[in-house]
Amino acid sequence: MPTIASFLLAALWAASVFAGWGLQAFCAGDESPSTCAQRLDTVSTVSALFAALAACCTAAAWLFPWSRADSRTFARLMGAGVLAWIVAEGVLFLGGLLAR
Repeated sequence: MPTIASFLLAALWAASVFAGWGLQAFCAGDESPSTCAQRLDTVSTVSALFAALAACCTAAAWLFPWSRADSRTFARLMGAGVLAWIVAEGVLFLGGLLAR
């Protein structure tokens, strides 16, 4: 279950950053689109730090034999990955609201 949650949160984050969902959600107003997009790029960069951490935790949980062998280690790494994805999404959302 945490693996599915991690992949779904990763897809949501990627669509928000790379597919333009964030621009549509937060830059559709009176302000200049380029100014809003520039601020949203800064927010996306900060959010990407947490997304990279989340991807590393998820990959470590699945790729390293010692983490797959111990269910507690696997659960901790996957839990940390899901938590980092949630933080990445939260930074993107709150930063988008502030960029608005």
